[in-house]
Amino acid sequence: MIHAAQTASSSSSVTARAALIGAALVVIMSVAILVGARFALMLVIGLGFGVALEGLRFGFAGPWRAMILRREPDGILAQLLSIGIVACFAIPLLSAYPAELTGAQAPIGFAMIGGAFLFGAAMQVVLGCGSGTLVNAGSGNPVSLLALPFFVFGSFAGAYHLIWWTNLGVLPNLTLRGAPGLAVTLVGLTLVAALLLILGKSGSRGLSRRYVFAAVALASLAVLNLVVAGQPWGVVYGLGLWAAKGVTALGVDLSGSPFFAAEGTLKRLNSNILTDYTSITNFGMIAGAFGVTAWRSGGLSQTLPSYPARAWVATIIAGLLLGYSSRLAFGCNVGAFFSGIATGSLHGWVWFAAAFVGAFVGIPIRRLSGLEVNQ
Repeated sequence: MIHAAQTASSSSSVTARAALIGAALVVIMSVAILVGARFALMLVIGLGFGVALEGLRFGFAGPWRAMILRREPDGILAQLLSIGIVACFAIPLLSAYPAELTGAQAPIGFAMIGGAFLFGAAMQVVLGCGSGTLVNAGSGNPVSLLALPFFVFGSFAGAYHLIWWTNLGVLPNLTLRGAPGLAVTLVGLTLVAALLLILGKSGSRGLSRRYVFAAVALASLAVLNLVVAGQPWGVVYGLGLWAAKGVTALGVDLSGSPFFAAEGTLKRLNSNILTDYTSITNFGMIAGAFGVTAWRSGGLSQTLPSYPARAWVATIIAGLLLGYSSRLAFGCNVGAFFSGIATGSLHGWVWFAAAFVGAFVGIPIRRLSGLEVNQ
């Protein structure tokens, strides 16, 4: 009797997993038919990001927290390793094909630094950056599911006001190119890694296989993203675009914002959302994380945590700040830190420093908000 029940359960699990694979293939083929093979490939890349991040339990906010609270540097070291691998391909490619490929370049300014600081704080409140919020929402995390729509609206609001903020003062785009630029980037990453090892707990045996595999997987996908889309892996732009499409569908005029009145943004607003590279990889990340969670358990099984009301209020506020601040900072951990440094933009380094300082502020706020009741 027990054996029969186990056999039935195993058969049901196989069926469910086959259905997941079949559904993914149908969606990918549908995108290829509707908007073209390149966008279908971008969806596959997005699915890969989601599977790698959720499947290997790799992220950005958690490792920063681990370093600050427990002096465990491994997670950040894996991030730096992944960035270094991408840089070895991306910086030479950008130098060789400047007309076909663009990097994650952005100017350093007052708003950018302040935005990065606020983002670093807010991501520690909900324990999710841009990619982390998408992946956690896809896996059914209630905090991220609540934070995500406010992240989307915050990104839209930040984009609407972006030019006003940049008018406060910015430097020209500062980038590292060619062999010298790659050398400076790799030396910088090595120095940061050495500092983390010095400040971290002694006795570290090096990165685990999981971290190394995750770093290589993310790097491979990020290089593919650059080659296929002609632009680096990003998150925030797509979120703001979703909200912009929603409000324009309701008849709201966005011409008062120089950001949304720009030719490139207008073109995307009037195009199929599936033809926006950032959006389609975002969709893929959510779906990939959902697929991994469903694969493991046969479906999403997260229960609503018994957080106090102030925790949910803090989640909403943090979600709005994540969106607004990341737009002012020209990206989140992915678009600014990961892709910025990997494509030679000096703003990525400044973003990293400001956001890491902000994380020190966000960690106690998370505790005071009641979001660690069940931890």
